[in-house]
Amino acid sequence: MKDITYEQAVVSEVLSSLNKSRRLLHILVGPRQVGKTIASIQISEKWSGPVLRESADQPLPPGPEWIRTHWERAAAMRNERVLLILDEVQKVLGWSEVVKSLWDSEQTEQNPLNVLLLGSSSLLMQKGLSESLSGRFLLFRCSHWSYREMNAAFGVDLNGWLFFGGYPGSVPLMSDEETWTGYVRDSLIETVIARDVLQLQTVTKPSLLRHLFFFAASAPAQIVSYNKMLGQLLEAGNTTTLAHYLYLLGSAFLLRGLEKFRGGTVKKRGSSPKLILLNNALISAISGYHFDEALANPSWWGRLVENAVGAHILSALQGLPWEVLYWREGNAEVDYVVKTPRKLVAIEVKSKRPRSFTGLRAFCDRWTNAIPLVIGPGGVPLEEFFTTDPRDLLQ
Repeated sequence: MKDITYEQAVVSEVLSSLNKSRRLLHILVGPRQVGKTIASIQISEKWSGPVLRESADQPLPPGPEWIRTHWERAAAMRNERVLLILDEVQKVLGWSEVVKSLWDSEQTEQNPLNVLLLGSSSLLMQKGLSESLSGRFLLFRCSHWSYREMNAAFGVDLNGWLFFGGYPGSVPLMSDEETWTGYVRDSLIETVIARDVLQLQTVTKPSLLRHLFFFAASAPAQIVSYNKMLGQLLEAGNTTTLAHYLYLLGSAFLLRGLEKFRGGTVKKRGSSPKLILLNNALISAISGYHFDEALANPSWWGRLVENAVGAHILSALQGLPWEVLYWREGNAEVDYVVKTPRKLVAIEVKSKRPRSFTGLRAFCDRWTNAIPLVIGPGGVPLEEFFTTDPRDLLQ
């Protein structure tokens, strides 16, 4: 079971905002199984008035009447300070239009409802927010659990987190790796692909999308050309299809394909993407490695470390006008390039003591304003990096 006594920072952030009586919708987005529902329970327990919590996570997507029904139930308690929480709201057909209508009507009330909406599909949530609810909401994010959170809540050590990842619900299963693997594959990976992507998006080749995910999870933190993917995957179609499916998998918080840094200009979908899984559990559950085997394989463990660094950076920089890229020219490579409005940071990840920093030197020789950063032996220790907000190192 999850430790519902551990409180993520987002709980106090949302509560603080709600208590300021702003006439804005509050939206909480993030992956499945990272604590959005538990965060909403903790928020409701600390709320000073009545709370109505309902979830649209049903086998068949409910219609807009589902939202209207629960909105009216909450409105019936209007004489008190009511909080309405609707979970997995993106599954409701036409959710943003009906919320807009109800919310705009609510603003004429002297004592309007407080509303918190939760969603686990970034693409569908962002589409609804931008098309219908512009200027009416505050956005909050739940991420895959960091090492700091897993350690504080469950005592998971760094190596355990690097292998088993950041799904709090999987912690009791870590001592039985076969059961843990089945849980992550069946209850997380397949559920997300089936219910958050295929059920809610138009996907002409669902088997290709699924195969693309498993291919990416077998090549964490690797730069793979679209042409190579076309050769590896059945019914691959074309590079445009693959790039679109990578985008859909990213909208479900599963993986990202980083673009190549080109000195200020990024050609979208033009370069070979660097594949980053957003939670290392997604890698280990399909790798075939047991924990001890992975730890004893320096090459594979190095991939897990490099992937975890990329995922940690991507998680921390959500919503900021910063780009996370990679760079490679010939044999020279930089693992991550972070471009901020004021800085350019070149990052090299090491899981063992390095012999040289050829890629960093080549990059900094070409872009003299770049700031080099080494993570791992010879630089910022891994434990220190994973317990630090990357923004403190990069801004």
